[in-house]
Amino acid sequence: MSETISWQDFERIQICVGTIIEVKPFPEARKPAFKLYVDFGEHIGVKKSSAQITDLYSIETLVGKQVVAVINFPEKQIGPFKSQCLVTGFHNEDGHVALAIPEFKVPNGTRLA
Repeated sequence: MSETISWQDFERIQICVGTIIEVKPFPEARKPAFKLYVDFGEHIGVKKSSAQITDLYSIETLVGKQVVAVINFPEKQIGPFKSQCLVTGFHNEDGHVALAIPEFKVPNGTRLA
């Protein structure tokens, strides 16, 4: 069972929508992954993320897709790459990550309500 958190704890997590503007292969990663460049709008800017989503997505299908990400974690060094946000998703029955995405387009930088 997971630990219960307070509403105040939840409010500290900045979960925002951004649009993937660039995707690069990440051959140096231990597990297959992409380097994502996500635009969170003028107030937040572009942040980088490493994502192990190569089973369900290709570079071509990711560019232009809106994603939901945690943007206030500290940067994390992943091999030669610095990840600046955590793009969210869920494992399907095969163990592949399906991205958490908004059903309708919303402005980049919009915070989870």
